[in-house]
Amino acid sequence: MRIAIVTETFLPSVDGVVTRLRHAVERYVDLGHEVMVIAPDLGVTEHHGARVVGVRPVTLPFYKHRRFTLPSPTVDGIIRGFHPDVVHAAQPILLASSGAFAAHRQRIPLVASYHTHIPRYLDLYRAWRWGKPAVWWQIRRNHALADVNIATSETMRAELAEHGIENLHVVRRGVDTRTFHPSFASDAMRERLTQGHPEKKLLVFVGRLAAEKEIHRLRPMMDRRDDVSLAIVGDGPFRGELEQLFRGTSTVFPGFMEGEELASAFASADAFVFPSVTETLGLVILEGMASGLPVVAARSGPTLEQVTDGLDGLLFDSGDEASLDAALERLGDGELRTRIRAAARAEAEKYSWEAASDDLLRYYEMAIAQHG
Repeated sequence: MRIAIVTETFLPSVDGVVTRLRHAVERYVDLGHEVMVIAPDLGVTEHHGARVVGVRPVTLPFYKHRRFTLPSPTVDGIIRGFHPDVVHAAQPILLASSGAFAAHRQRIPLVASYHTHIPRYLDLYRAWRWGKPAVWWQIRRNHALADVNIATSETMRAELAEHGIENLHVVRRGVDTRTFHPSFASDAMRERLTQGHPEKKLLVFVGRLAAEKEIHRLRPMMDRRDDVSLAIVGDGPFRGELEQLFRGTSTVFPGFMEGEELASAFASADAFVFPSVTETLGLVILEGMASGLPVVAARSGPTLEQVTDGLDGLLFDSGDEASLDAALERLGDGELRTRIRAAARAEAEKYSWEAASDDLLRYYEMAIAQHG
């Protein structure tokens, strides 16, 4: 099969969308499929035997930390020259919308996937809230072109359906259980992330430092508790504000990590903390679970699909400080923590990127079969 993937983000960027697509590309090439990725031009021209075609990016005023590519007519020609059997438009808003329209014009089966809940994020950026109706209009228009639409959670599938998007399916999640493993725990990393106080409860957050991650909601906890250290791992447009906000607390910002260093940051903590209620899934939750960590997470639809309170994680109500404190007190129960660690790792082992990518491949085949 010849597969064209048009995406708003790809390597060398690091986020959940890139992680999913990177593993999919690797799987498809290994299975003998011919894959081409069309993405913002960030200097990568090949990945695992797949050609990566870059289109000139720009910096958008509301998100200066990452470069995106606006809709471009060049995508039509690139796809026409490749002659794909199927086009996958990942988050068709900007560049990927050009892929969706190119597939429609050229009568190529189209799969469109929804990863980032932009309308919800606009609620957190006051200056851009006025654009929310226009964004929903764009989402409906672009996804209407697809033979198969994909959401990353049942919660998002239901919300998209309420907005009139049809032919919706949910794709499996995945995690690399070899890269993320409890064996990477390190006394030296724990010493580093607790700033020399390894006896404290070490909570780690990993992700893009942006307003929609709602990391700022953890600040009152750090005022109340002297038994907690917080490591906020990553980088992003909100980092400067967060560093100011958490100044004077037992919080460290080690910056962007990857590979074994990131695995060690996960495994050396007592829990992974996930305060956001706006994520469409939160693949990083599975990375924490694979590392053998209890996930201390704010309740939301997508989170409830991954974490069972008291079994493989601990849940709290966003904005409810007593609820968060109660979760942290439960974390102090050594017997419970040991059970949760084992259950979290066992849950993560159910999900491989190979199976998740094969699931996506079945949706490509479904789009080809249904295309009229």
